[in-house]
Amino acid sequence: MARWCYRHRLVVLVLWVGALFGLGAAGSSAGTNYSNSFSLPDTDSTHAYDLMVRAFPQRSGDTDTVVWRVREGSARDASVRARIEPALGEIAGMKGVGEVASPYTPAGAAQISKDGRIAYAQITFAEQANGVPKGLIEDVVDTAQDAERAGLQVELGGQAIARIQEPPTGTAEMVGLAAAAVVLFLAFGSLFAMVLPLVVAIFGVGTGMLSTTLLSHATDVPEVAPLLGSLIGLGVGIDYALFIVTRHRKGILRGMAPEDSAVTALNTSGRAVLFAGGTVCIALAGMLVMNMRFLNGVVIATSLTVVLSVLAAITLLPALLGVLGPRVLSRRQRRRLAAVGPEPEESSGVAARWSATVQKRPKSIALLAVVVMAALAIPVLSLRLGATDQGNHKKDTTTRQAYDLLAEGFGPGFNGPLQLVAKDAEPAAVRTLVGTVRSMEGVAQAVALPSPPGSGVTVIQVVPTTSPQSEETDQLIDTLRDKVIPQSGEEIHVGGVTAIFKDFAAVTGDRLPYFIGTIIALGFLLLLIAFRSLVVPLTAALMNLIAAASSFGVLVAIFQWGWGAEALGLGKEGPITAFLPVIMLSLLFGLSMDYQVFLVSRMHEEWVHTQDNARAVRVGLAETSRVINCAALIMICVFSAFVLSGDMEGAMAGIGLAAAVALDAFILRTALVPAAMHLLGRSNWWLPAGLEKRLPHLAVEPREDAPALAGAVPGPGAEPEAGDGTGGDPRIDDVVLSQEGVHQP
Repeated sequence: MARWCYRHRLVVLVLWVGALFGLGAAGSSAGTNYSNSFSLPDTDSTHAYDLMVRAFPQRSGDTDTVVWRVREGSARDASVRARIEPALGEIAGMKGVGEVASPYTPAGAAQISKDGRIAYAQITFAEQANGVPKGLIEDVVDTAQDAERAGLQVELGGQAIARIQEPPTGTAEMVGLAAAAVVLFLAFGSLFAMVLPLVVAIFGVGTGMLSTTLLSHATDVPEVAPLLGSLIGLGVGIDYALFIVTRHRKGILRGMAPEDSAVTALNTSGRAVLFAGGTVCIALAGMLVMNMRFLNGVVIATSLTVVLSVLAAITLLPALLGVLGPRVLSRRQRRRLAAVGPEPEESSGVAARWSATVQKRPKSIALLAVVVMAALAIPVLSLRLGATDQGNHKKDTTTRQAYDLLAEGFGPGFNGPLQLVAKDAEPAAVRTLVGTVRSMEGVAQAVALPSPPGSGVTVIQVVPTTSPQSEETDQLIDTLRDKVIPQSGEEIHVGGVTAIFKDFAAVTGDRLPYFIGTIIALGFLLLLIAFRSLVVPLTAALMNLIAAASSFGVLVAIFQWGWGAEALGLGKEGPITAFLPVIMLSLLFGLSMDYQVFLVSRMHEEWVHTQDNARAVRVGLAETSRVINCAALIMICVFSAFVLSGDMEGAMAGIGLAAAVALDAFILRTALVPAAMHLLGRSNWWLPAGLEKRLPHLAVEPREDAPALAGAVPGPGAEPEAGDGTGGDPRIDDVVLSQEGVHQP
């Protein structure tokens, strides 16, 4: 296929361009239909939500808040009303605004704080936040803030308001691509070679995102799914192309014709790309074990983007290599190749010297790597799952300031009230329950809300004294569910956004071990089949767990403990978003498998030829460490750029994955894995004979024509190989093995 794509490059290019523009036209015509439902089946908060929707269907639009504070006097003063009331009236008359609940009406008296300095009005739009036109939101914000004067502060909060604070769509992606371009140019020294991985990634991510847009009309796809899809798609798309282009350039530098080099690169690194992409998709599919409808859309978006990125790498890339020919090398490299001839087969430079150092001092290097990773993992012991809200936004945003003003004027729990929802409850029991709840420690307010006639639904709104993200609020919900409500004798459910996210975190925590076990088991089986070894997949599983613990330690320190969060412009500290561990672990395990496959496949290629573990590990590390580190640096740039996405979950995922990739590539794959493999010796490649016969064959490397070396691989208790680097086999002494596996005398 690689040769066909190389020779029919114009056809391949036309097909890819046509697919991109065709999907773009279809996506523009259809629009988006993303879903942001976080509810879970058979949870207490979901039952409360369902009752609320049936009882209050008219409250389907998004409700946002205008908050104002006076420095002196009261919000009831005539001078304040003279500025605020006309603004609220103008907002109420805007097309797309359903109603405005003002504190200057008899029904709104409770919307002014006890000290009279802070007041708020509620704006109900006709549509949900994602459906409200940005122009309308901007008009509302401008109109409200025009009422400001010296001594009168006006801020706005709510989901719709938060939309206008987001940076332009694609900012994070463009910054990530620009940073990746710099790294690629420094690595290749060639403008054309730099562009290739970027073009492949753009086509893969572009078609993936546009396809996700269309799929949002057929299934539930959360709004965060395209962001996560582009995050992982850019990372793997650039990396996969980088591995293939690096192999192709090396082939040309070693004297191969461009077409033969491209075919060889696809037949070696391309196979590893296919396998690596499969492992990423399998790791992502592990999210289905969680049985959360919200995550199914994330699996679809991210997996589809990875598949299309792999497809672009193995079809579009060879076509582009055909267009460039020898220009994939820099001018200096082409001149040197013509003047001096092909490069030698053996690797040299920093990577080769580091590989030799690891071989000489495996114990000390392994110990140092373990100490560093363990130290970084310590914060994960205090991991707390929850939800971020507008209280975590940056200090200078209007949504954060509105959140803080409401907390100051009406109590920290005002931003996350609880709702006790009952169906056909006895009025006397409800009155008794309201009195009991009011007297509870941790409750600032409890009031029964008016119910629609004939609905049979009773709603008691409870305002805690603590913030929605505090552990005390979680304990209050548990007390209500476990002690107070059962004593009432009625079937009452605790709902509200705070309760929904608490249930989401609880379900995630309960199912997380099964999820981790599933993706580890699937990854183990894949590596077992690919490398015909028990020790290699066991080592990979252990390294993945170490990388996950350390990266989550970094995440907890920054976002939960707040170490540098405000300084980095990430907002206020808070709990880790409940669904993030599932998504991050899927991506992390997939990416870790990528590096493991590229590293170990080169080692396995050398092992198959020589049966010499020391040489296999040394050559494999020397040949791949530079490109793995370069690929990791690109991923770090791409992931870190998602801090600019304007989305807290996107920033968390970006920082967490950037830390994970850095630790995985620069410490685990470059130091700990090869050091451990040197210490394990020939045991790395041990596989019981009975299991060998039963396993299917899945070759990551192409089949070699060289004669097979006799002898079964000894078990874990066998003697290590001779120290001469040949494994004690005299048949290898007169052979130099090239990266392509061609034997030369």
